[in-house]
Amino acid sequence: MAASPCHQRTVMAALIRRATSVIGYNFQNRHFFSPAVPRMEETGLYGCHHLKNPKGFQRIVDDAIERSNELVGYISRMSSSSEIIDAMDEISNTVCQVVDSAELCRHTHPDREFVDEALKASMRINEYLHYLNTNLTLYDAVLKAEKAQTLMSEEAKRVARDLCIDFEKGGIHLCAEKKDRVSQLNVEIAKCCAQYNENIAKEPGYVDVYPASLIPKNLHNLVKPVNRLTSHGLRVNIKEKGFRIVTDPSTVSAVLQWTSDDEVRKMTYIKSNSVPHANLGVLDKLIAARHEISQIMGYSSYGEYALQSNMASSPYVVSSFLVELSKAVQPKAVEEFESMRDFKRRKNSQDLELEPWDEAYLARSMKSSAYNMDFSVIASYFSLSQCIEGLKVLVESLFGMKFIDIPLAPGESWHQDVLKMVLYQPNEGDLGYIYLDLNSRPGKYPGCAHFAIRGGRQVSKTEYQLPVIALVCNFSKSQNSAIVRLNHSDVDTLFHEFGHALHSLLSRTDYQHFSGTRVAFDMAETPSNLFEYYAWDYRVLKKFAKHYSTGDIIPEKLVTSMQGSKKMFAAMELQQQIFYALVDQTLYGDQTLSPIDTTSVVADLRKQHTNWKHVEGTHWQTRFSHLLYYGAGYYSYLYAKCFASTIWERVCKDDPLSLETVNETYGMCYAKWQFRSTVLFFVWGNCCFRLVFANKQGIVFPRVIWAMALYEMMKTS
Repeated sequence: MAASPCHQRTVMAALIRRATSVIGYNFQNRHFFSPAVPRMEETGLYGCHHLKNPKGFQRIVDDAIERSNELVGYISRMSSSSEIIDAMDEISNTVCQVVDSAELCRHTHPDREFVDEALKASMRINEYLHYLNTNLTLYDAVLKAEKAQTLMSEEAKRVARDLCIDFEKGGIHLCAEKKDRVSQLNVEIAKCCAQYNENIAKEPGYVDVYPASLIPKNLHNLVKPVNRLTSHGLRVNIKEKGFRIVTDPSTVSAVLQWTSDDEVRKMTYIKSNSVPHANLGVLDKLIAARHEISQIMGYSSYGEYALQSNMASSPYVVSSFLVELSKAVQPKAVEEFESMRDFKRRKNSQDLELEPWDEAYLARSMKSSAYNMDFSVIASYFSLSQCIEGLKVLVESLFGMKFIDIPLAPGESWHQDVLKMVLYQPNEGDLGYIYLDLNSRPGKYPGCAHFAIRGGRQVSKTEYQLPVIALVCNFSKSQNSAIVRLNHSDVDTLFHEFGHALHSLLSRTDYQHFSGTRVAFDMAETPSNLFEYYAWDYRVLKKFAKHYSTGDIIPEKLVTSMQGSKKMFAAMELQQQIFYALVDQTLYGDQTLSPIDTTSVVADLRKQHTNWKHVEGTHWQTRFSHLLYYGAGYYSYLYAKCFASTIWERVCKDDPLSLETVNETYGMCYAKWQFRSTVLFFVWGNCCFRLVFANKQGIVFPRVIWAMALYEMMKTS
């Protein structure tokens, strides 16, 4: 579910929408970032001339604030609704160029001075954002523009409405007393989020395992050697070797998958779900603060407050969706659960029940037994260079476009491994630019993400500002090899993030407010999830998946085994995601008790919607940081999965690489998001899919879509 880190929700949403662009007025246009064209003159980071050195971040913040202040003054004197919205969009663009470039720099740049200056820039511009988002002049102007009903385009009308909603989410329309209280609560929420994460970092938990032989050799690089004194018969004070398992998520995942000893898995599971205990209180405070804000704003719950701008506009719609999915998946999940229990009993020759710490180990064991897969063999067909070529082939097949490698200008890159490509369409020319920073290195952002640098928008009738983005991953070179070979899970991740990248590059909107991934929160992951399907389809894989040394195409039989392994426990995995989403909805739903007993909520929902029991003394919710950043929005992951599976099954599956279908059926060869009244048209390649925006009465899309969303999974798992 990785996108840009900027996808995390923020109180200051009105003027920062995760991407940037530039528009001209009577004022002189100030392009902080030069056009991303393949010139060889010396430039600065990302093509920004001011970023030739770290101190340049100070300059671009100064320029952004100066320009935005000019626009604030300009807006206060405007009478035209369209001029107001255009100027607001330029403020957003101007500020976001700084925010986004600083965000990318501090997560990826190897030079500590650049990172420090980017952090300072981020802090300064966020302080200025607080001023903008609490500026009554701006709010009154946008409110005036919306009520005047003179905006010509539906997109402009939606920009005005969205800006009003975002301003009001910050409490700008409230009386002074309530506004002060909302401000206090937002500070408290920020402190709770920081404390929650700090507690996780300070108290990851650990278990010591003796003897050392209980830990498989392939995990020794993840654990720390320890010793203790013990006695054997008459021999005393004998040093016994063991291992300490620090229960951070990645280590826990590996231990639960690969350790055969039941007791080691049990200790690891319980400890990892029992720390940090302090976060129980932190979570109570966070939930209470968000609930109080929603009450001040006139909503019955934080969920209702948070969902007002989403496709699913109410907790009722979301809960109905999740319960429908839970009921539909339950029979298949029970079948999978029972097969896992039978496997355990056959293996142990006892009438044993399944425990939560058995799931990962038995799932891996059963998949390995059923399909006899060697992950190193699979990786040999997915060198990173071949995967990039595969993405190029896919884009050309689907859209009739090409990704062309272009040289980086001196000073433009932040590391020697960074590549740059332009997306080119024969009839339209260049459509956007992408930096690829895909290799792992110390100090770099540890995950995979899509970062905006500059968003696209219509500058004039004849000029469109092209988007610039960065795709950041952390793929490591194979041991004793200079070639980066990917596990198929990494290929899946690469395709997912590339889906986000295409969404940004192919978007064509008049306003940067809606450019790229800045769609309804519960729709943003749909293109990326749809693109994952291409990473599993043999018709696609055979175009590029070739052995790194022999050049042989990946065998179809091997791909079939990979597909079968993936589907073995699909229902149980979906059930787990439904459970997570229901916990999120319930904790931020109507509250009759304060504080809410979060552990009881988790235990009850686990019993109702999964086949696994709750382990007494554990409190999984104290390490589930999605409760901080999604806040009643975790369901959006499942929404995107459902939309993507329906699109794939109905439209793409029969001929996933057909450009002819695109041209003959829709006469289109690129994706774009278009706003037309209350209907969102998603047009991507050979897929034209209409989704009705949720209105305040509550229906999001026909119930038949909910059934169709499960069709592909239920049919093949």
